[in-house]
Amino acid sequence: MPSNNPTAAGHTDLSDRPSQGTFGTDNRAIEGLPIRLVIALIVGVAALAIMMNMLGGIGDFGETEVHIEYQDDQNVLHLSDLRGGSEQVEMEVYAEDGETVEDATVMVSGGSAQLEQTLTEPTGPDSHEVDFTFGDTGVDSDVDLRSDQNRGTLEVEIIPPADSDYVDEQANTEIVIIDDT
Repeated sequence: MPSNNPTAAGHTDLSDRPSQGTFGTDNRAIEGLPIRLVIALIVGVAALAIMMNMLGGIGDFGETEVHIEYQDDQNVLHLSDLRGGSEQVEMEVYAEDGETVEDATVMVSGGSAQLEQTLTEPTGPDSHEVDFTFGDTGVDSDVDLRSDQNRGTLEVEIIPPADSDYVDEQANTEIVIIDDT
């Protein structure tokens, strides 16, 4: 006669297994899961950091850097020529791709050399050139060095047209003042 005992008939006893769907009574563990999660998190953060660094190196889309070029490389002035006389510095404003930039404003201010006042000149709507005159009889301003200096610089900054994608974020070539007396 067949037995009513399920274990005797080749069936296993399921009475010691927790019922499906109840986590409160489940005392089993998944070994290695916490360390795998930590490793996945670390790898993910490292990959995200690398991607963000790559995106940061691209720069802003649509922005073009502008810079100054001096006509005849006249960005070096001698203080002996400025005392009792004047020197004119002619500059041109260009974009990084070589295109001329009109309607910009160029500012010259004192750096390690002293300048009586900050100078500004617009390039105009049909021009990319500006002229500054320095010296004792100069129209714009007087330049001088401190008593312990034999060399100094004037800083040049470009204010691009407001309705353009031009920016001036990099330093421009300075005007160098040399005391050769």
